[in-house]
Amino acid sequence: MDKQYVLDNMSLKESWRLFHIMAEFVEGFENLTDLHPAITFFGSARSHKGEELYENTYELAKLFAKSGFNIITGGGPGVMEAANKGAKEGGAKSVGINIELPFEQKPNPYTTTRLNFKYFFIRKVMFLKYAVAYVVMPGGIGTLDEFFEAVTLVQTKKMRPFPIILVGSSYWGGLIEWMKTNLLGTGKISPEDLNIFKIMDDPREIVDYVKKFVIL
Repeated sequence: MDKQYVLDNMSLKESWRLFHIMAEFVEGFENLTDLHPAITFFGSARSHKGEELYENTYELAKLFAKSGFNIITGGGPGVMEAANKGAKEGGAKSVGINIELPFEQKPNPYTTTRLNFKYFFIRKVMFLKYAVAYVVMPGGIGTLDEFFEAVTLVQTKKMRPFPIILVGSSYWGGLIEWMKTNLLGTGKISPEDLNIFKIMDDPREIVDYVKKFVIL
């Protein structure tokens, strides 16, 4: 096959990818514009109804909903489902921003607004752009990715400071101690970097804390 033909074909595919990227941004902007104020929830997709994590997430999201906040999640199972359920039953807008994966992530049935994206980075923009706070429930690698990306953006002043809350001191305490010892202790971060986020446990205190930063 002619080398130039291959290169031209690759270039054409890249150009069409740009249009797909723009289309996903437009879809997000058009569907989420009227969402303020909204809380983005993160956490494990491997939590199930009846488990403590699932039920705690549901109750917290419902409390936020009844306090005038809409809820954004990744649209899948586990913590995402619990938060969407709490939002819907609390009378708020319940948004699920799903992602196409090689192993299918099925959207949960509790979303009132559902978007589906191919690109992770666009999905992350939507999580950040329309959230007045991040609520980070116990989770795995994806949850850590979202948490540290938000902290990095605030630390580098690429976005305004906003509430980033790690829910569950027993779960997150070890990570914070590691950060204090291995990051702060060796000069790799500054003391004020640890003030970008907050560990909390009590649902009512979490909602009241976020309210201090938001005009409803």
